[in-house]
Amino acid sequence: MEEKTNPGISGDAMERISERLSPLENLYFPRALQSAAADPSQRKAIFSDLLSRDVALFLERYGSLLTSNELREFDALKSDYEINWHLKRLWSIMSPTSEELRMRSVTVKNRRRAYLDKLMCDGDYFSEDAMREREPYLHHEYVGRFQDQSGRGMARPGERWSETLMRRSEEAFLVAKIRGEQQRLGVAERDWIGNERIQEEEERRNVTRDRHPTAAHLNHSDDPSDQTRENEESSLSPEELQDRLNQFTYIMQQKFLLGEDQEHLDYSRIDNDETLDDHWQREANVDAEEKYFADD
Repeated sequence: MEEKTNPGISGDAMERISERLSPLENLYFPRALQSAAADPSQRKAIFSDLLSRDVALFLERYGSLLTSNELREFDALKSDYEINWHLKRLWSIMSPTSEELRMRSVTVKNRRRAYLDKLMCDGDYFSEDAMREREPYLHHEYVGRFQDQSGRGMARPGERWSETLMRRSEEAFLVAKIRGEQQRLGVAERDWIGNERIQEEEERRNVTRDRHPTAAHLNHSDDPSDQTRENEESSLSPEELQDRLNQFTYIMQQKFLLGEDQEHLDYSRIDNDETLDDHWQREANVDAEEKYFADD
């Protein structure tokens, strides 16, 4: 294969670029060169060699690491179609136009939507337990406070004792996070998670008070409908509980799409995954076909 010569980039520029990149860690090198790239001096020699014989390949591998001033050193080589293609791509990333920003935003949204579909179909990221681990207080407000909490600490069929203990420890951690958020938000102590006994005791006192009314009770200023509303809220039908879980799931999906799950996911990998384009393009084609036949 004939080596490419690129007289347009100066020796000083190659020296400066190779010198700056050589101390960087986690750089890509082909397997054949990995053992030779053990220290900065060896990496510098590899960069200098690649710059001297194949600039296009250098830009493909390491162009995203260059500064704007370093990228301008390659302007004299724009007559080379392949080099020019890489330069345009790198400049569009470094200094995108308003249209490129708009298109990038659309692409990111579509890729996240495609990845969301994959998560919904292939994994447990949006299972109730997984969502509760990520947002324990939000889950409690939408779903958890209407569920029987005692079952979360019980042993499950086929579960080893060590697994039960570990799950109980994780459950105690989540409960502590929920309670801490309740305290921060000023929730009444009787409504804190884990204070069900306080609530039961108050209910027993209310029952006794209703059976044996006193003058103080008869003159009580509280609205009787308040207790009725509390009793209604503490018990939901399976359909109502499922509806609240659907609402919670929708909120968690929107949080993912807005990029608020960075603590749990690598958004850069998702946003730059070109393979996801096939997925959303297929979905778009299906939607277009369905609309066509619906309008026919």
